[in-house]
Amino acid sequence: MRKHLLIFGSNGALGKGVTDILVRKDYEKIILFDSKPNEITGRNIDKIQVGNLADESNVTKAFGTIEPSKDIEYFLFTTVGGYSGGKNLWDTDSNELNNMLEINLKTCFLIGKYFARLVKDSAGGSILFTAAFTGILPEKGKIPYGLSKSGVIYLTETLAIEGAGINLSANCIAPYIIDTPGNREWMGKDYDYDHLIKPKEIGEVVHSIFLNYRIISGTTIKLPGRLNIQE
Repeated sequence: MRKHLLIFGSNGALGKGVTDILVRKDYEKIILFDSKPNEITGRNIDKIQVGNLADESNVTKAFGTIEPSKDIEYFLFTTVGGYSGGKNLWDTDSNELNNMLEINLKTCFLIGKYFARLVKDSAGGSILFTAAFTGILPEKGKIPYGLSKSGVIYLTETLAIEGAGINLSANCIAPYIIDTPGNREWMGKDYDYDHLIKPKEIGEVVHSIFLNYRIISGTTIKLPGRLNIQE
């Protein structure tokens, strides 16, 4: 069976690390979607520039470039999303909530919708969303972000139920804090970064889930941090 991989948000801090791992795996074809061109190249890699993925017309265009096939299994990982926080509920403007719901939840809803249609007419496949640890375990000052990410978890579990009839599995990862340049700048130089999970490590987790997509579905994989084991 042929295997094709789609990565949305391939040029962000998480996306680059995950993509760097996945392009080395045994996918016949890889399509990278992002608002900015990706530097990664390869004989089996296509790159498609996309607009705002909270706009359904842009998602329609993105999936319009892919042909369904009964001899292809499709796999999709999306990192698309954003963060805002730091305020208590009573100090939070409703526009901030609307923004988080659009960036984090609506984009996943639309990507999931059109990917399910692709898989329905193909051999099967799997989708992996990026949720967040705070979507499971609430934290102070993260209400808009946490609400949007908890919605991603609900979306994942529902799509897993509905997708079973079309050979589609759905899962999501829920990282706490990822070791990215932006997070390092935010947290300062004195933080113990050895305990933060690395984007490339997440890439290996993603690949493992896709390898076992026929038996893993409806699962939120918690990624609270990493063990700092001395080798």
